[in-house]
Amino acid sequence: MSEPLVGPDEVLDVLVPSRALAAAVEAVSPRVRAHRWAAADGPPTGDAARSKVWIPRSGGAPFPGEEFFAALPGLRVVQLLSAGAERFAGRLPDGVSLCNARGAHTPSTAEWAVTATLAAQRGIPFFVREQDAGRWTPRTHHKLVGAKVLVVGAGDIGRTIGRMMAGFDVELTFVARSARDGVHATSELPELLPQADIVVVIVPVTDETIGLVDAAFLAAMKDDALLVNAARGVVVDTDALLAELTAGRLRAAVDVTEPEPLPEGHPLWTAPNLLITPHVGGDVPGTNERAAAAVADQLERILDGRPLVNVVDRY
Repeated sequence: MSEPLVGPDEVLDVLVPSRALAAAVEAVSPRVRAHRWAAADGPPTGDAARSKVWIPRSGGAPFPGEEFFAALPGLRVVQLLSAGAERFAGRLPDGVSLCNARGAHTPSTAEWAVTATLAAQRGIPFFVREQDAGRWTPRTHHKLVGAKVLVVGAGDIGRTIGRMMAGFDVELTFVARSARDGVHATSELPELLPQADIVVVIVPVTDETIGLVDAAFLAAMKDDALLVNAARGVVVDTDALLAELTAGRLRAAVDVTEPEPLPEGHPLWTAPNLLITPHVGGDVPGTNERAAAAVADQLERILDGRPLVNVVDRY
C-alpha cells in the first residue's frame, strides 16, 4: 500500500462477518464504518460496496466468486482473522493486499502441539479408552523429557513450540525453507529425520509444503517416532501416513487432516497409534479477542497512513 487508503477526514468502510467484529471495528475510530456481510447475501450493495477492507470469517468458507470482487471496486486490503492464508494467497484481484493475523493463534496452537505430544508420548489416549472400559491396565509408553525434537517450521508458532518444549529438557532442532543461524534448511531433512524421536510440523501451506510429509519423509523417520501435525492436512500425504501407522512403525498426533472434516468411516479414524483432534488447536478462550486486536491494529495503521503489517501478498 504505497498511498494512504483514506484521507485524514475520510470514513473507512469495512466489510465484516459478524456483529461482534463490527462492534470491535467501529470501536477503533468514529471514522470506521462496519458492514456485515455473508456469502448468502450475494454481492455487497449500497454503502457496503464502498468497503476498502474485507475481513472474511475464519474457517473453511468458500472463496467468493468474481461477482463479489466486481461489486467492491475500492477494495484494497483483505485482513484475515487467522495466520493461515492459503485459501486467499495468489487469488485476489490486482491492487489488493492480503494480510493475516500473525500471532493471534500462536500461544494456543503451540499449546496444542505440546499437549498432543505429551498425550501421545505418555499414552493418554490408551488410558482414556481403558478408563471408559473400566479396566486398570498399567503400561509404560514414551516420554518427552530428554527427547530429540525436530520442529519443521521456524516461524512464530514453531519458535513458541520450541520455547514451551525447552522446559522438558528436549534436544531441539529447527528446520525452515532456507538455513539461517540456528535453523537448518529443508534440504537437510533426510539427514535430520532419522535422529528425531518427535517431528512437529508447523509450516504454512505453499507449493513447496503441500505433500512435504510424503512417503520418503515418513520412511526417513526412525522406528516408533512420533509425527505431530499442527499445520494443515495437505502438508501430509494421508495414504503414506496410513501405511506407516497400519504397519505399526510410526505414531502420530494430528489436529488437521486431508480430507477435512474427516468423513465418517475414513480409515484414519481406526488407524492405530493415532491421536486426532478436529482442528481445534487455536480454539481457546480469548483467541477471538486476540484476532480482533490484530484487526484493530491494522485499521489504526490504515487510518494513520502507516504501512500494513503481516502482509502475505502485496500487489
